[in-house]
Amino acid sequence: MTEVIGIDHIYITVRELARSEAFYDQVFLAILGFRKNQFTLGNVPHIQYYNRHMGYVLRPSQSQTDHDPDSPGLHHLCFRVDTVADVAEVTTQLRKSGIAASEATHYPDYAADYWASYFNDPDGIQLEVTNYRMERRDRHDNWNHNIGD
Repeated sequence: MTEVIGIDHIYITVRELARSEAFYDQVFLAILGFRKNQFTLGNVPHIQYYNRHMGYVLRPSQSQTDHDPDSPGLHHLCFRVDTVADVAEVTTQLRKSGIAASEATHYPDYAADYWASYFNDPDGIQLEVTNYRMERRDRHDNWNHNIGD
């Protein structure tokens, strides 16, 4: 059986490409250390933010329907950083950049060591930053020993 080893890329359709580019430049370039390129597919401009693990691509929408996280489709997207201190640091940097991020908060109902901050992109897509929790580390590091989890 072939194993999926990660998410290669995510495409997000945005209402105003320039507005979203300015927002994601702050989040991905200034705060999270991604890189950026631009390309055109079928005469449609695309902006890609990427790091060693994944790409996050913006493309302009063809309709003006609002994003609704409670309708079928994407509810939210969560980015993992290494530690709780990293969650707090990203939150501080987001807020300094003028992005209304929630306080880095402990969510013990989710997991004993779950910390997160939430914020929305210009089109209302909810984004989250969380720490690399022990359960996730154990799953990764002991995959072949934890068959059946």
